[in-house]
Amino acid sequence: MRINKFRLMTYPYIGWIIVMIVVPMLLIGLYAFTVPGNDVASVKFSLDNFARFATDAVFLKVVGKSLWIAFLTTVVCILLGYPIAYIISKAKGNKSMILILLLTLPTWINMLVRTYAWMGILQEGGVFSSICAFFGFEGVSLLYTDFAVTLGMVYNFLPFMILQIHTSLAKMDNSLLEAASDLGANRVQSFLRVTLPLSLPGVVSGITLVFLPAVSSFFIPKLLGGGQYVLVGNVIESQFLTAGDWHFGSAISLIMAIIIIISMWLTRKIDVQPKKEN
Repeated sequence: MRINKFRLMTYPYIGWIIVMIVVPMLLIGLYAFTVPGNDVASVKFSLDNFARFATDAVFLKVVGKSLWIAFLTTVVCILLGYPIAYIISKAKGNKSMILILLLTLPTWINMLVRTYAWMGILQEGGVFSSICAFFGFEGVSLLYTDFAVTLGMVYNFLPFMILQIHTSLAKMDNSLLEAASDLGANRVQSFLRVTLPLSLPGVVSGITLVFLPAVSSFFIPKLLGGGQYVLVGNVIESQFLTAGDWHFGSAISLIMAIIIIISMWLTRKIDVQPKKEN
């Protein structure tokens, strides 16, 4: 009877998943493999949407640029996030909790509001421009550039990388470092042979949480990159909201979903968990 009660408790979640995830994905697949007609009866199954995407150099260039920006954002988040996570994990007492609180505090504010704040900082006459003017560089503006888009993505997604790496470092057994020191390893050798390998699961989880939203983000490049900066998320948005071509927009969404699934599979293949001995 207890098992049946637990099953009954899962039914609302199953229903929510079906309505909010399964049904929209089925509709996207239906639109992707069909072409519009004059009425419902004239809708035909076709691969024209995928052929249009594969043969258009503009769309392929947009996908390549989106993957590059997401890759660059992920690399920068690793380079910045790992030292910060390491410092937080070594903090003693309540300092670690305070640092984590300060790290997550900006995430309590809506991401759109935080991105708008960066527009005011980077635009001409903003905070950054005023600092440059103080040193004799007049009229400096980084808004609507690749740097601005990458900076906005790093700022928004960096906490996810730090928290994942910190979780792995906090779970590490410090006696392993003591054993490495007893065997003659210095701090660099202990880090490379003990700390870094044990923290790789957190790095891989951080890569997943940063790369996936970065590759499909649309409002960050729209706000910080301006109209001339287009990534695949902006193309999908324009196809649904502006052009009204839901079929082609669904095909692009399905292609990106496949790319994301492949990326997740590759990152999980790298994530080698230590096997427990019986």
